[in-house]
Amino acid sequence: MTGDQLDVGVGPWTGDPPTDPRYDPELLAEGDRRNVVDRYRYWGREAIVADLDRRRHQFHVAIENWQHDFNIGTVVRNANAFLAAEVHIVGRRRWNRRGAMVTDRYQHVRHHETIEEFLAWTSARDLPVVGIDNLPGSRPLETATLPRRCVLLFGQEGPGLSEPARVACGEVYSIAQYGSTRSINAGVASGIAMHAWIRTHAGAPPE
Repeated sequence: MTGDQLDVGVGPWTGDPPTDPRYDPELLAEGDRRNVVDRYRYWGREAIVADLDRRRHQFHVAIENWQHDFNIGTVVRNANAFLAAEVHIVGRRRWNRRGAMVTDRYQHVRHHETIEEFLAWTSARDLPVVGIDNLPGSRPLETATLPRRCVLLFGQEGPGLSEPARVACGEVYSIAQYGSTRSINAGVASGIAMHAWIRTHAGAPPE
């Protein structure tokens, strides 16, 4: 169970309201029904983002968006769950936010019009680009150790990574599959790859 269908949240604050400026007066008065962890109940959005920014991990996530990929919302939601530094959308600026389940309010999302613009950004920051795609010659993600500082790059659903993106990747890893389908959903793949990074580099989440 993911909790999406549960009656989440709390009602109005009872007793004297806290004086901590992180708390939002409107949420204290009306209750907080947002899909946030309990430690952020009644906090304002900016306060939550500021706290997340103190703890963000050193990996970024990027996805090519040449055909209005409907998986981008899921990628953003996964990035929020695993606390990626940023999500980079390469190609078309517009994307379907429904799948993000409002997590884009708390996750930094950066747009690059072209793959060349994106690669210039990564090069300026000396960030290795790691492709996730089941291409010939790719190495199994299950046996990989992802760099602490990196960008995990995913291609468009269907065609996968574009040719310029493939050339730019220092490494390309594939996710083992055992059924009949050729590929898995890009949103699902992003969650698997991010969790592979978490297993190597992250400690236990905060209480």
